[in-house]
Amino acid sequence: MKHDYDLIVIGGGAAGLTASGVGVSFGAKTLMIEKARLGGDCTWYGCVPSKIMLNLGKKAAISGRVVTSAEIRKKLDHIRNEIYKDADHPDKFRAMGMDVLEGDASFTGKNSIVVNLPDGESREISGKYFCIASGGRAFVPQIDGIDKIPYLTNHNLFEMQELPKSMIIVGAGPIGTEMAQAFNQLGTQVTVIDRGSRIMPKDHPELADNLQKILENEGITYFFDAELKAVKGDKSSITATIFQKGGNQDLKADKILFATGRRPNIEQLGLEKAGVTFITSGIVVNTGCRTSQKNIYAIGDVAGKYQFTHMAEHMAKVAITNALLKFPMKIDSKNIPWVTFTEPELAHVGQSKKELDEQGINYHTYRFPYSMIDRAITDDKTEGWIYIYAKKWNGKILGADILGAHAGELISQYGLAMKNGLTLRNIADTIYPYPSYALGARRAADQWYIQNQSAGLVKWIKRIFGYRGPLPDVSDSDRIV
Repeated sequence: MKHDYDLIVIGGGAAGLTASGVGVSFGAKTLMIEKARLGGDCTWYGCVPSKIMLNLGKKAAISGRVVTSAEIRKKLDHIRNEIYKDADHPDKFRAMGMDVLEGDASFTGKNSIVVNLPDGESREISGKYFCIASGGRAFVPQIDGIDKIPYLTNHNLFEMQELPKSMIIVGAGPIGTEMAQAFNQLGTQVTVIDRGSRIMPKDHPELADNLQKILENEGITYFFDAELKAVKGDKSSITATIFQKGGNQDLKADKILFATGRRPNIEQLGLEKAGVTFITSGIVVNTGCRTSQKNIYAIGDVAGKYQFTHMAEHMAKVAITNALLKFPMKIDSKNIPWVTFTEPELAHVGQSKKELDEQGINYHTYRFPYSMIDRAITDDKTEGWIYIYAKKWNGKILGADILGAHAGELISQYGLAMKNGLTLRNIADTIYPYPSYALGARRAADQWYIQNQSAGLVKWIKRIFGYRGPLPDVSDSDRIV
């Protein structure tokens, strides 16, 4: 049967844009469908605007100058629209040879969809392969009073016309932590509520605790082990009732932001008609991103598991390669990096210390402080540590955690090494420029040599060559040089 398109991609965010681009590069007749603006959450509601806010906040903290709401609004609108024009505009993709359609798509069968267009008309379209990249949205818990107040999520946070004087943030994960620092540095009094006992529960406890103390010293107030019971208020004032330590307490602020996770956009897709299996957290896919239907793939936030832009792009390449080339590719679930772009940054790649301990894997932790990185010293950015988890006998890297300046750049060194089988020895033997932050990544790798130094071997070297120096002190297995 001949279909209208070889490949139909539903969604034009990071996942969908990449999938469509890969598809047309393989020579497939490709259609991309997006109900709003191309670019998705990353351009409009997530990665880009949040980093703009962090940058503005950092500059304000350094200069001491008050940044006005008008300046923030202008910067957000200018940069997002510039990125849209340069990278995400439909004409860019039409020029590549694909079709781009605005509308809501839903399946009518495993090889067919109906697209409801903005003008009220609809089109029925068939395809050989489909890639669902419809993304996700902010999840807001159904607490008492939530339907009666004007609350914020990442979808409307960056559309505010005025910077609030005070804000309650619900959630101490990456989004809540980044926005807490950004708004605090811009002059907003920030209070964070979380049901857990600390910020960033998926990151290294010690490094996350260090970051938390930095944020508290900057003026952010935290309420941990706290359950949000009820909210009330209007557009000018919000009262949040929390239950903590056996009693209720009211917290007041101008605005309340929910950073409490995400949910997949699956309700309007007609997945039942296509025979695609899904659960509450998203569409079920295998390691090749294929759904329960062999011609339908799902990638990015809608698949529920990896809610990172870089993983959405990775999954897109895996899915389209499997679908169009029949070349077997799998999701790389071992070397996934993530970064929280606070100041300092908090980054991770690979397996965590907790995972390694739970699995009973033998490893050693190699540490190096930012206070011994010369470039960090010159920049007065000595707060932080590099932790590497590796096999002691051969230096095979299993994972890494970094807190510090440019941690998001340094963590990629270890991700690249892990992906390509490079060891700490390989990194330690590589020439890095001085003075640089990257040299800190190598200095951390140097510790593998240092901590595997043998006094017995040095004795033999001394005896053979007649050397007269002292033996190295190897009594401290965690010494840092």
